Amino acid sequence: MSSPSVKAVLVDDSASSDNSLLPVLKTLLFFTILMITMPIGLYFATKVYVFEGSLGMSNRDSYFYAAIVAVVAVHVVLAMFVYVAWNEGSRQWRDGKQD
Repeated sequence: MSSPSVKAVLVDDSASSDNSLLPVLKTLLFFTILMITMPIGLYFATKVYVFEGSLGMSNRDSYFYAAIVAVVAVHVVLAMFVYVAWNEGSRQWRDGKQD
């Protein structure tokens, strides 16, 4: 059996890891939702309102250009995620370095 002090240390350690894990999970959930909604929303919005509505393109051409917009949106979301994850990791490294 382990002593109470060892249990207290284990409980405190798991509580601190849960606190640092929650912001990471929130960031991941945010970018997951953004990855799903942004390209699909931009695809249909640009297809209907921009390419067919404003520019008067045919249905076939608007599919092609709206798909390009959706692919660019995916890359933008991925770049934003990498930037946020990089800054978060370097911030945690700097905070850990000061201890």
